[in-house]
Amino acid sequence: MTATQLAAQQLTPAHSAHSPRTDTPVIAFLGTGRMGGPMAANLARAGFRVRAWDRTASHAAALAKDGATAAASPADAVKGAQILITMLADGPATEQALRGPAGELEISPDLIWVQMATVGMEWTQRFINTATHYQVSFVDAPVSGSQGPAQAGELTILASGPSWLREAVAPVFAALGRATSWLGPAGNGTRAKLVLNNWLADLAEMTSETLSFARQLDLDPALIVDLLEATPLGSPYATQKARTMLAGDFTPAFALKHALKDAELAAQAAQASGAELTLTSALLPRWRRAAASGHADDDLAAIYATT
Repeated sequence: MTATQLAAQQLTPAHSAHSPRTDTPVIAFLGTGRMGGPMAANLARAGFRVRAWDRTASHAAALAKDGATAAASPADAVKGAQILITMLADGPATEQALRGPAGELEISPDLIWVQMATVGMEWTQRFINTATHYQVSFVDAPVSGSQGPAQAGELTILASGPSWLREAVAPVFAALGRATSWLGPAGNGTRAKLVLNNWLADLAEMTSETLSFARQLDLDPALIVDLLEATPLGSPYATQKARTMLAGDFTPAFALKHALKDAELAAQAAQASGAELTLTSALLPRWRRAAASGHADDDLAAIYATT
C-alpha cells in the first residue's frame, strides 16, 4: 500500500475540552516552546491527560489554562505515561531530557515514544536503536508546518513506524494535525521532512534573491510579487513570504536559526547518501552570516535584510 493510500487519518476524541476522561492515555509532552506549546495545548483541550515539561518552566506552566499539568522534570512527566511525545530543539536536547541523573533513560517498555521534532537522520537512527534497546515502541513523526498551523491544529504529520501502532496514535495525531501520512518504517518520516524542508529553504532563498535582483534593476519588488502571484510561477508560500520580507515583519513563525538547522541537516543527509544539493550548499554560508548578525531568532524572512 502506498503512502498516499495510507494518508490522513482524522479521528477526534469525543470528550470535551478541560474534562479529561480516565480511559484516555496519559501523554508526557517534552518541549513546549513555540511549536510544542500549541501542540500540547491542543491535546489537553481535546481531552487528553497531558503532563508537560520544558527547560523553561514557565512555558509548561502556561499550559495549565488549557488543562495540562506542568511536570517538574522529564522523569515526572514520563512516569506512568502511556505515550511520550518529544518536541525539543534537536537531538542532543532530546537525549539530555530523557536521561536521568544516572544517565539511564527513564522510560518503561510499554511506552509509545512519538518523536516529532526535526533531528536529522543520524539522531533519528540513534533514537530508533535506543527504543529497540529499551523495548519501547517508536514512531518517527516530524511535522510540516509553522507556529500558525500548530496553534490551529492543522499540521501535516509525517509518520513512520510499525503499522500496528497507527490505531493507538491516530486520535493523538488527529488533535494535532489536519492530515497524517504514513510513510513506512521508522526513519522515513524524518527523510520526508528533510526533503520538504530543503525545498522550503531553496524556495525562501530564491524568493529573497528575486526581490533583491528586482531592486537592483530599479524595479519595485512588490510589483514583481504581484506578477508572480498572477501566474503559475508564484507559489502561495513564496508570495506570502515575499510580502513578509518586503514589509520587514520578522516576527518569528519559523525562526531563522531553526530553518538553518534544518537546512544543515538536509545537507548532512545529502552528503551521507551521495546526493548533491547545489542550491542548499550555496545558501548555507549566507544564512549563517545572517543568523550571526542578529537575525537568528527572527523569522526566516529576515534573510532578505542581508541581501
